[in-house]
Amino acid sequence: MAKRGPTYICQACGAVYHRWQGKCDACGTWSSLSEEAQAAPVPGGRTSSNGKARGRVFALETLKGDTQDAPRIKAGIGELDRVTGGGFVPGSVLLIGGNPGIGKSTLLMQACAALALSGRRVVYVSGEESTGQVRLRAERMGLAEAPVDLAAETNVEDIIATLGQGSRPALVVIDSIQTMWSGEVESAPGTVTQVRGSAQALIRYAKTSGACLILVGHVTKDGQIAGPRVVEHMVDAVLSFEGEGAHAFRILRAQKNRFGPTDEIGVFEMTGMGLSEVTNPSALFLADRDQAAPGAAVFAGIEGTRPVLVEIQALVAPTSLGTPRRAVVGWDNSRLAMVLAVLETHGGLKLGQHDVYLNVAGGLRVNEPAADLAVAAALVSSLSGAILPPESVYFGEIALSGAIRPVSVAPARLREASKLGFESALMPSGGADTGDGGGLMLRRFGHVTELVADIAARAPRRDVK
Repeated sequence: MAKRGPTYICQACGAVYHRWQGKCDACGTWSSLSEEAQAAPVPGGRTSSNGKARGRVFALETLKGDTQDAPRIKAGIGELDRVTGGGFVPGSVLLIGGNPGIGKSTLLMQACAALALSGRRVVYVSGEESTGQVRLRAERMGLAEAPVDLAAETNVEDIIATLGQGSRPALVVIDSIQTMWSGEVESAPGTVTQVRGSAQALIRYAKTSGACLILVGHVTKDGQIAGPRVVEHMVDAVLSFEGEGAHAFRILRAQKNRFGPTDEIGVFEMTGMGLSEVTNPSALFLADRDQAAPGAAVFAGIEGTRPVLVEIQALVAPTSLGTPRRAVVGWDNSRLAMVLAVLETHGGLKLGQHDVYLNVAGGLRVNEPAADLAVAAALVSSLSGAILPPESVYFGEIALSGAIRPVSVAPARLREASKLGFESALMPSGGADTGDGGGLMLRRFGHVTELVADIAARAPRRDVK
């Protein structure tokens, strides 16, 4: 048998090379290749007389057949149950990532305590903290009386053997997967090979036992979950816990979910007793907004299946620099550049000698293109000094031609705005029938020139060039 040579694995993406090189061709990261020994063949495997692997014959099925909805285990936290699609599915595996200190362990401890108090067996395995540290956190949140089984362990084989003792747990939390290691993998803890091998062993346990498994994952500087991307493909759901350190709001977002909708969000507020649910995030994001200042527009957006109203703030200021500054918080930089180009080309505005600052209030990150109209209104308002009507909401997508295109789920946006006391909505002229518009006065625009003219008419000065 030929001798197995060393392999070099990228610690950023998991790409495998047979010789060392300075840059990973797969992800472009420099100095990320680390030498790791190849995994030995699995002992006890089925082989034929010639030494090759021998497979087994399995039965094939058709697409037609009786299927049932997956059973659910409700965590008792409404926002968490919403993001997971109605609760945890037995035998499913969830991967949750987020920046350090954002509140991942706090949220999972609250979910574990709620399930344990309902009579289910819950196991919390910490690989980063001691059991004493976890107990102190539970005491601060008033959850010390919850019958949660607790352990501080990092060896995967020991964890699986311990979980097999006694009754099957309903929920198992591994905090975090980057600290786990397996004796069957010849690699240092924390490497891509160890993370992949540990995740495979834990996922195999969840699928065979029927226990729901939650893996906590570290994130890189650009917000991606650290380790091999194959882990994200192996799990059933990937949840991202987002938030700004300066804000108390936290957003739990579903990026992948085999048992529920994707792009669903849950909103929490960090308090001294842990994370509290925010059942009406629109009212929270719009609280204490300055209605008498130019450059502020309320965007009626959709996050998953939930309509959310949020304030878009813009500041357009003259600059003496040769290259104006463009700073964005909570929105896409490329999308802002496109809207600015459309306003200059088709709207007649001159923004080349102005710095532009854009902010989504409350720490929420907006991803849908329906925010184009609200962003454009805020930019024109700041440049002209016109104060936008505080009782109006905006939504619509702007094309490169300057046309304002319709967006989906308009009736839900209008109903949410009406529920919060808004009186009018500025929206695209086309699109599906919106019914009675939720009782709002609908003002429709077909081109950005109409929007610029409408805002310029409110300006204290007429020159918005």
